[in-house]
This record gives sequence, structure tokens and C-alpha cells, in this order.
Amino acid sequence: MWGGIAVAVVLATAVAAVALTEENSLVVPPPTATEQNDTVALLRDAAEQQDICYGWELEQWDGEIVSAGSNLGAGISVVGHPQCPRWLRVAATVEYTPESSEVEDFAAVAVEGSSEFTYDHLLGLAAGLSRFGLDEAAFLQEPGWAVTRAAVSLPLLVVERGVASPEPLVTSAPVAAPSPPPAAGSDLWRERSGWLIGATGMMLIGVLLVAVGLVQWRRRRGEAAGADGRGEGTAAARTVERA
Repeated sequence: MWGGIAVAVVLATAVAAVALTEENSLVVPPPTATEQNDTVALLRDAAEQQDICYGWELEQWDGEIVSAGSNLGAGISVVGHPQCPRWLRVAATVEYTPESSEVEDFAAVAVEGSSEFTYDHLLGLAAGLSRFGLDEAAFLQEPGWAVTRAAVSLPLLVVERGVASPEPLVTSAPVAAPSPPPAAGSDLWRERSGWLIGATGMMLIGVLLVAVGLVQWRRRRGEAAGADGRGEGTAAARTVERA
């Protein structure tokens, strides 16, 4: 009798463990705290530049909200918020089915927005997410990461489709125009400056020697002329005395 009870308890425990494991495998994991905080910071910058609130919402198959957030903070929805007259958000629903079920896992992704955005705008934004690899397979594999990644991709898609202008560039105050640089010298002078300086020095020395030679030549000529004058005067005087 006691053996039968023990077997029944063991079987019940095993069945409960299997059921609990299977139930946990059906739970959609939310994004991590780091992913949520980083997403909020990026969405806050985009909202300030584009004047559009951005957010996300991840829902489980049974209607339970797994994760939600926006540029206003984690857990704060943009839908109906007084600070967000214009808003866009990624809304994803993920459903995991038991292994024994013939129904496959399911994920649906949509972009929702305020009345300013038309149905075509929302449909085009949702289609653009797949270009970033945010398709059904990504949401089934990592739903938390995928929904936050899709949320930060919305501002880029909005600009791409011309719904909002890109973020303005921060420019500094204008500065005075720089003065034009001095005219560059010829390469011939720079490459042969040593030779030119030497040649100039030799020319100066040559001119100096020529000048000194001229001065000496004139001095000698003057001395020679003076000597000739004295000789002629002496000869004339002797001629007079003899007469």
C-alpha cells in the first residue's frame, strides 16, 4: 500500500514538473533592464528633435503585457498621454505553443500611431522594420531585444519616409575668415639657395677686388704722371741755364 502511494506521489511530482517546465517555456521573456534604459534614452533624444513620442509594447498570447515603455520612461505608454499628442509605437504579440501542439509559434508586429499618421504611413513603417532584420523570426527568438530594437528604428524610418525632418546639426558660431597665406616662393630658389648665396658672395668679392684694382691703378697713374711732370721741368731749367 505504502509503495503504491509513493509511486503515485513520484508520478504526480514528475507530471507537475513537466507541466511547470512546459508552462515556463511558453512565457515570453521581456527586455532586460539595460535594454529598456538604453532604449528610453535613445527615444528621448529622437522625441526632442522630431517632436514625436516613440514607444513599444510587447504582449503575450494571453493578452498579458510583458513590457511597455517610451521616451517618457520604462513602463510609461505614449497612448493617450498628455505630453504626447503625436506618437508612434511598435506593438508586438508573441505566442509560444507547446511542443505537443500542431500549431506553430506565432509573432505579429505592427506600428501604431496617433491620428496624424495615415494607415499607409503605419503600414510602410511596419514593413521597413524587416530591413533591419526585425522580422517574425527575430521576435520569436528574442522578443525583448527585438521590440526595443524596433522602437529605436522608428525615428530612422520616419525620416526616411519623409514623415519628419532629420535631426538638425549643431553648428558653432561663425568665425572670421582666415587671412590668405603668403605667396609661395619658387622651388628653384629653395632648392638652390646654397649655390645662389655662394655665387652672390663671389660676385661681391669680385666687385670689391675690381674696385680696389681701379683705385690702385688710378693712384699709380697719378704718381706716374707727377713723376713725368717733374722730369720735364728739370730738363727745361737746365736748358735755360746753358743758354
